[in-house]
Amino acid sequence: MESDVYKRIFTFLIGLSSAILFISCTPITATRGNLVEQERLSLVQPGVSKREDVFNALGSPTTVSPFDNNTWYYMGQKTEKRGIFDPSIVEEEIIIVTFNDDNVVSELSMQDKGRMNVPIRNDETPTYGNDRTAIQRLFGNLGRFNPDAPK
Repeated sequence: MESDVYKRIFTFLIGLSSAILFISCTPITATRGNLVEQERLSLVQPGVSKREDVFNALGSPTTVSPFDNNTWYYMGQKTEKRGIFDPSIVEEEIIIVTFNDDNVVSELSMQDKGRMNVPIRNDETPTYGNDRTAIQRLFGNLGRFNPDAPK
């Protein structure tokens, strides 16, 4: 009888650990930015659509060009993370909408995968100055005073 209880507990623990292992390997997907569907993108026609039409069809742009208010960018990406590994990019798109001076779409283009990937570095930025010990930091101002300070 006691052996039957241990078998049930063992079977339960094996099932629980298998479920935890299976769940931990399930990918976690995240969408960032604005991934525009083709149906909405087809509503924007160069030479026909105005700025308001683009806003109504695609929504607010992710960013506007800092040097030219007539260029809107719609950027979005979908990432997938598995377990403890870093997330990987599954889908990415950058749509560029350019307007002429009459607020009509002059060009609608998609950025290809030719963008530059800038690696992140976790190094410290070197600072120059006095390298003082902990004792010097604690007692550095002892005895200092400003005789010209107003009283």
